Amino acid sequence: MTYGTLPSRFVNAVDSRSNARAQMFRHADSSWEFIASAELLRRVAGLSMALVELGVKPGDRVGLFAANRPEWHTADFAINGSGGVTVPIYFHESPDRMTYILKHSGARVIIVAGAEQLQTLLPCRAQLPELEHVIVADGGSDLPTECLRYETLIKSAGGAEVAAYRMRASQVLPGQLCTIIYTSGTTGEPKGVMLTHNNMSSNVTDSCATFDFDSANDTALSFLPLAHVYGRMLDYIYIFNGITVAYVESVDLVAQALLEVQPTVIAAVPRFFEKIYSKLMEQGSKATGTKRKIFDWAVDVARRAAPWRTGAKGANPILKAQWALADKLVYKKIRAGTGGKLRMVFSGGAPLSKDLAEFFWSIGIPIYQGYGLTETSPILTSNYPQNRSGSSGRPIPNVLIGIAEDGEVLAKGPCVMQGYYNSPDATREVMTEDGWLHTGDVGYLDADNYLFITDRKKDLIKTAGGKFVAPQPIENALKTSPYITNAMIVGDQRRFVVALIVPNAQTVSAKVQDQGVRFASNQEMAAHPAVRSLIEAEVKRLTAHFAQWETIKRFAMLPEDFTFDNGSLTFTLKLKRRVVEQKYREIIDKLYADTSEPVPSKSRS
Repeated sequence: MTYGTLPSRFVNAVDSRSNARAQMFRHADSSWEFIASAELLRRVAGLSMALVELGVKPGDRVGLFAANRPEWHTADFAINGSGGVTVPIYFHESPDRMTYILKHSGARVIIVAGAEQLQTLLPCRAQLPELEHVIVADGGSDLPTECLRYETLIKSAGGAEVAAYRMRASQVLPGQLCTIIYTSGTTGEPKGVMLTHNNMSSNVTDSCATFDFDSANDTALSFLPLAHVYGRMLDYIYIFNGITVAYVESVDLVAQALLEVQPTVIAAVPRFFEKIYSKLMEQGSKATGTKRKIFDWAVDVARRAAPWRTGAKGANPILKAQWALADKLVYKKIRAGTGGKLRMVFSGGAPLSKDLAEFFWSIGIPIYQGYGLTETSPILTSNYPQNRSGSSGRPIPNVLIGIAEDGEVLAKGPCVMQGYYNSPDATREVMTEDGWLHTGDVGYLDADNYLFITDRKKDLIKTAGGKFVAPQPIENALKTSPYITNAMIVGDQRRFVVALIVPNAQTVSAKVQDQGVRFASNQEMAAHPAVRSLIEAEVKRLTAHFAQWETIKRFAMLPEDFTFDNGSLTFTLKLKRRVVEQKYREIIDKLYADTSEPVPSKSRS
């Protein structure tokens, strides 16, 4: 079965679902500007013609280095419409890694948006002899002579260029390579995932087969990095269905954009929702007197009402009445902080805590969790519209999910990649001859074919006693505490597991101030006995249901969170476990200092 190509579907969307507000972007003065779908097509056609004139031929790789902004999709559709292959680069990528990606892919041209990105690229240019041209959008008034100005290339594009683009787009074949996406490479060099137009288009069609979009009223917020396949594929869905896409260049601007744009659709990764929950708990902890009692009561009502609000079971009239009052006093205000119109909220990239998902459902923000990988374009399973709390949903149409004997999740379908670029050995390691992909994740299917992911296979901890411990469920449980911002479980080849815990400075301070305790810094907070007692009680409460070998015997508190900036997270906000373990090696060793257990000789790859 063929699903078409990205440029042909883009042209069809412009023709059949014309939208005067196809794209939205924000100016520095907080005003938002709209770009109509016809104007987007004109810009795409102009840039595509320029690429052809620069010598880009079908199969040539073209780099794309930009944040989430209208030019990202202009460039992407221009590249694909010329038969080229888009090689996206994360907009905060390090120079070394960017150089590796451009060199490994053999990119002949790169399209850059933003002066900051240009300044990152220019010092790398001497190491990239195959890079012939640099096209720059929004690069400032003084561009280096070696750069071509994007605005000039698209300025005069008109009917002739659009007609030529339509012709070229019709000649692109579904089996052609459309993109090479480099994985995060937390262990070893990143690998280039090869996806064809059919791979991506199949996922666009099959993953949203049950979506009930309203093109006249829906607006989607685009803030997941478009260099990552999850945000990119969802934006294709929005564009091809005539949904307005509002771009947010930085996650720090999302809160403001939610209020200004009032989107109906968003997608994010679990860490985004964890931080929202943490912020809500911080705000609640600042309240005093009656307001604080109302907030704490509303949070308790939300937890008790969760089975009813998620459809798992009914609720008695008293609980329903309590929920209605809590909604009026608290939940509506929380939803107003997200713009007040969210009706489709998607979570992917890693498992979301069941308790956290149920909390958001209970307060009226429905989060539909899905599952997938870069290698699968990416979505394999979805909970929309029949949500089962705690699961990653059921396989989307035309996708098969299997479970290997060791619990590894296997996948097969039209969305599965062609392999890793110039890496046949790595491809053979994960793909069978009959098309099954070894995902590297561990999980199970329930009786109704809902998939439950328990952890990454490589992240499983094997204790010295031979017991396997999945860290993510324990970490997710800890992060539901209002006093814990983040956590990481450690214990590979050790007698027992321990935890690195990041306390929530705001909520912890509010909790212990009744004891007359004050902190001058986060370092002081992390070392204070009163805080340790509070966190210890939370650890015991939240992990009581785990098996004995999964219980946290000891923990250390850290003064700073795990972030992308300090090297602890990937650009999709997943923990770089080996990096964190190395960074806090001395602290971890102290947790085991008075035991006779062996110390791991080296980290696993």
